[in-house]
Amino acid sequence: MINTKISRFEDGAISGFTVKGHAGYAEAGNDIICAAVSALCYTAAGYFESKETCGAKTAFTERDGYMKFQIVERGTEEDRLKAEAVLTAWHIGLLQIQGSYGKKYLKIIDV
Repeated sequence: MINTKISRFEDGAISGFTVKGHAGYAEAGNDIICAAVSALCYTAAGYFESKETCGAKTAFTERDGYMKFQIVERGTEEDRLKAEAVLTAWHIGLLQIQGSYGKKYLKIIDV
């Protein structure tokens, strides 16, 4: 099972996430749930790596079966709004995967 923990700022905006584990839906390399979750997570983190798109400062760690992403400094109001849009879309994508395949493979904890 993939466990995803979402952290939030005091205003309710997503401040980061931790993703651990493997879905176990299929063999490694053929697991569409792992691939979908990974694609969403790397896309979100990649957005913040591009200084042309976002001025927020972030921390990012990943290894096999684990990814942690955190906004360390939010930047300007425009950066904050862009970050909120990207991470809200990321969250909606996870909820859609969970809705299609079930909590047996993807658990989302929103703190």
